[in-house]
Amino acid sequence: MGHRFGRWLADRWVMGVALLVLGYLFLPIAVVAALSFNRPSSRLSYDFNEFTLDNWRNPCATSDMCDAVLRSVQIGFVATVLATVLGTMMAFALVRHRFRGRSATNVLIFLPMATPELVMGTSLLALFVSAGVPQGFWTVVVAHVMFCVSFVVVTVKARLTGMDARLEEAAMDLYASEWQTFRRITLPLVLPGVVAAALLAFSLSFDDFIVTNFNAGTTVTFPMYVWGAAQRGIPPQVNVIGTAMFVIALLLVLAGSLRGRRTKRAS
Repeated sequence: MGHRFGRWLADRWVMGVALLVLGYLFLPIAVVAALSFNRPSSRLSYDFNEFTLDNWRNPCATSDMCDAVLRSVQIGFVATVLATVLGTMMAFALVRHRFRGRSATNVLIFLPMATPELVMGTSLLALFVSAGVPQGFWTVVVAHVMFCVSFVVVTVKARLTGMDARLEEAAMDLYASEWQTFRRITLPLVLPGVVAAALLAFSLSFDDFIVTNFNAGTTVTFPMYVWGAAQRGIPPQVNVIGTAMFVIALLLVLAGSLRGRRTKRAS
C-alpha cells in the first residue's frame, strides 16, 4: 500500500507543484474579482463588507475613470498596431536576411526590454522637452511603441525560427509566386505568433504606469487614475474593470487554443 501511494505521489508531484504555483499567481486576481462584488463600508476600506451587483450594473459611476479606461484602450490600440507592424517587419528581416549590423541589431532589440522603465521614461521626457514636443496622447503612444516593439520582435522571431522553410520551397516548386506563397503559406503559419505579440503589446501598453507618468502631460490613463485615486480611496468599479479585462483576455486565449486544436485535427 505504501509503495503504491509513493508511486502515485511520484507520478503526480509535478502537477501538484504546478497547481500550487498557479493558485499563488491567480490569488490576487481572485481577490480583485471578489471585491468587484463588494460594497465597502468606506472609500478607504478594502475588506469584504456586503455582496452587491451595483458595481457591475453601473461600472461608470465615476465618469473620470471610464474616460481614463477609454483613453488607455485608444493608446493601447494605436501603439499595438504600430508596434506589431514594425516589429513583424523587423523580425522577418532579422530571421530571413543577412546584412551588415545584423548581430548588433539583435543586441539592440533587447535593450528596451532590459532598460529600467524609470530610465526609459526620464530619457524620453528629456528628448521630448529638448525637441519642444508638447506632452500628451501622442508622446505616450511613441513611448509605448518604443518598448512594445522589442517584445513583438522577440515573439514573432520565435515563431519564424520554428517554421519549416521547406513548406515555402514546396509552394514555389508548385509555381506559386512570392506573394501567393506569403499569403497562403507564410502568413497563416506566422499569424499565431503575430496575434500573440499584438496581445502582449496591448497588455503592456494598457498596464504601463512609469513611462506613461513621465510623458503623459495632462493625459490621464487608467493606471494613472488608479494611482491618483489610491490617495483618496479607490472606487469599487476599478475592480470591475480589472476583472472584465482579465475575463476578456482569458476568453481570447481560450478561443485561440480551441482554434489551434481544430486546425490540428483538420490537418
